Amino acid sequence: MAYCRRCIVSGKVQGVFFRDTTRGKARLLGVHGYAKNLQDGTVEVLACGDEQAVNALCEWLWEGSRYAKVSNVECKQASGTYETGFYTA
Repeated sequence: MAYCRRCIVSGKVQGVFFRDTTRGKARLLGVHGYAKNLQDGTVEVLACGDEQAVNALCEWLWEGSRYAKVSNVECKQASGTYETGFYTA
């Protein structure tokens, strides 16, 4: 079973290419999972894979896309299965 973390990213993170940029960074790191918009204006990110790569993505979430203004990132350990690749929804 892979190491997984579920993160909720707050701030100006919707409508600023945050999910697409996160997908690109995850693919560079070899991390699998998804990034999706939530109704409350946050973005949920599930990151699974090598522990070091997952942690690197979780730290990178504080940067986000060029136009994002991240105010908070809350990550917790997650369990479960995931599909290969990184998806946006």
